[in-house]
Amino acid sequence: MESRFSARLPHPFYSDHVLYHAYNWGTALPGIRAWEFAGWQVESRSWVDGCYIHAGLSRTGPMSIKGPAAAEWLESLVINSFATFPIGSMKHAVMCNSEGLVVAHGIVERKAEDEFESFAGGPPGRLDLGELPDGVTIRQLDHYLFQIAGPTSLQVMEKASGEDLRDIKFLRFRNTTINGISTEIGRIGMTGNLAYELHGPMADGPAVYDAVYQTGRELGLQRLGWGTYLVNHIEGGFPQMTWTFASAMDPTQHPEIAAMWSNVSGSVDPTDRRARTRSPVELGWHNLARFDHDFPGRESLQSEIDHPQRTTVTLRWHDEDVLDTYAGLFTDADRCRPIEFPYAPQRWPMAHADHVLLNGEPIGWSSGTAYSSRFRQVISMGCIDVAAATIGTELTVLWGNHGEALKEIRATVERFPYMTEGRNSDLDFVPPNP
Repeated sequence: MESRFSARLPHPFYSDHVLYHAYNWGTALPGIRAWEFAGWQVESRSWVDGCYIHAGLSRTGPMSIKGPAAAEWLESLVINSFATFPIGSMKHAVMCNSEGLVVAHGIVERKAEDEFESFAGGPPGRLDLGELPDGVTIRQLDHYLFQIAGPTSLQVMEKASGEDLRDIKFLRFRNTTINGISTEIGRIGMTGNLAYELHGPMADGPAVYDAVYQTGRELGLQRLGWGTYLVNHIEGGFPQMTWTFASAMDPTQHPEIAAMWSNVSGSVDPTDRRARTRSPVELGWHNLARFDHDFPGRESLQSEIDHPQRTTVTLRWHDEDVLDTYAGLFTDADRCRPIEFPYAPQRWPMAHADHVLLNGEPIGWSSGTAYSSRFRQVISMGCIDVAAATIGTELTVLWGNHGEALKEIRATVERFPYMTEGRNSDLDFVPPNP
């Protein structure tokens, strides 16, 4: 199938009632992506009942970082240590500013002793690369990135590749062949359960994607669009930059970041940047930090680890209050913003932030509001005071947009991550009947 768009797609142009989404925010993400294939109700069950293939992060790189000084330079930017970083492995690398707030994060692969690839806006992020140290070269590659996740993902990938893939451990990668095309396969994902990624040149993308799709259909594989993709981050416990939080880079130095800040939403004042940024401690990523090297924000991070103020929890929203947000659509009363399905708001990028209250007092922020078909509940990520983070604590979320009608929604602190069964370590997990 040939694309009807001037922009290249990483997969074939499917015309079976597929919705495509176009935008131009000047971000690293592609301007045209598939938004919905089979409908959000079907797609949001895909990583529970079978598996999905998602292509929305294609053409975001990766950044190829090479040279004899590449390892030392890259390590100097992130909280992670490279002391143990074998070839063929990955790290979730986190980069902070001097205040210890996250400016970039993503998967970094070690391809060779002096060669790395950083994916989906990962370090060095939007750092000015005009003056690289000697011995470091950087080049952005034009590659596809396909995510295959869910309990049947291993079966699908083994059938598509024609080989046993059980040797690939979590955060490891190697090459395989699909449809006669060499592709890199790694074991990593955002759902929290068994998941893989495929990487390779964009020119090969449509043939590889369609081969996996056609092979996996009888095993329950669904194509996943961007309109549902972000739900699995909330269920699986993976905060996501530009959705559940924003980069802490100074928007006055980066026009594309400033454009995003002009379009934020939520009951928190749009000028409140701190409510929409996070530290590794707040995100639960401080366990990735090693203090065997210098990096931006080192002292701030160490101090916060010693004296944590906030942490991330799952907030389960009370059903009756959620339903009440739609009542204003049928009355003359002031109406707050209805909660869109399957996640709200239904656009990208966002950096949404709602106030979270305990006994009427602000204790943090809620973001990443999503309806979970798996649990039949509306949930979100709450970045709240440690003292209020006990499971079962009753809180209030102020839902809506700053300066407009707001709705108080009761929410209960729950486990984080919310999805606890069938994690990525469980190769043979069989999902329960829905």
